[in-house]
Amino acid sequence: MRILLGISGGLDSAYAAKKLIAEGHEVEGAILALHPYAEIESAREAARQIGIPLHEIDGRERFRALVQKEFASEYLRGRTPNPCVICNRTVKLPLLYEYAMANGFDRIATGHYAFVKEENGRYAIAMGRDASRDQSYVLWPLSQEILSRLCLPLADMEKEDIRTAAREEGLSVADRKESREICFIPDGDYAGFIRDFAGIPAKEGDFVDENGKVLGRHAGILNYTVGQRKGLGISLGKRMFVTAISAENNTVTLSDDPNVTVSEFFIESAVFSGLCEPAQGEVLAAQARVRYQSPLRTAQVTYLGQGRAHVMLSEPARAVTPGQSAVFYKDGTVLFGGIIADIAKA
Repeated sequence: MRILLGISGGLDSAYAAKKLIAEGHEVEGAILALHPYAEIESAREAARQIGIPLHEIDGRERFRALVQKEFASEYLRGRTPNPCVICNRTVKLPLLYEYAMANGFDRIATGHYAFVKEENGRYAIAMGRDASRDQSYVLWPLSQEILSRLCLPLADMEKEDIRTAAREEGLSVADRKESREICFIPDGDYAGFIRDFAGIPAKEGDFVDENGKVLGRHAGILNYTVGQRKGLGISLGKRMFVTAISAENNTVTLSDDPNVTVSEFFIESAVFSGLCEPAQGEVLAAQARVRYQSPLRTAQVTYLGQGRAHVMLSEPARAVTPGQSAVFYKDGTVLFGGIIADIAKA
């Protein structure tokens, strides 16, 4: 089988290539040039060590229009987006798929830690074996078209086993440290990126408590996210947490209670994979994850139609944040996911 593998220059994609080759596949690599920090030289070196051709795909305009613009827009709306989810849905996997199909490849592959499962003609992402690395949460929006061609060779592996095997294979990336920052904002200053990208200065506003009492001034809503404690820029004599952000009122709500929780919210832009789109008003039972690697909670989901649904959790969850993804599972397989839109008011 001829497979096009997305290579980032890191350990996971490099070892994925070695594993696919060992399984007898004809593998070629692809590095996506999406922004100035794409590690093209590292990808070239990885491909050279592995002994495979490397294709360079220019996706900068698409990335700027569909990921960076959406990222900035969501923050300016008082929401907290997950750029990896946006990118996987609109740029990274679609670009790989389009290039592969146009150039005679049978499948595409990445180094994500998750499974692709097929049942009754439908394809779905499922949790990977390494629970600490499972990336099913960021792959929920993939189309059936892409899932039907996607290979994830690291699904059944543990990260440390991969690192050990990579050392034995002599791969230079075996001991490379991983960045936890957003790939296109390596310095972590996402507020600065948004100001520069959107050309809009941060507008100061009020910190308020749950009752609307003004506590002080904030430096602009794009500097904050729900659940944040550090770097608030205000001293009130006790630890305070961001519990809500209002772009309409330009306010950031603070609470001294770290356990402010939510049981009920709405999602939008739902994508169904492990099951077909239900009828309007249909009630579904599932396990819900409301943040990357957050605990699963039993949920009752009422589908409202047009990609929107009402979610009721059996146990309240902290930091349920508009703009983040809510992903719904059954026995470890993704049934569907959506973007958290609104928190239901008590």
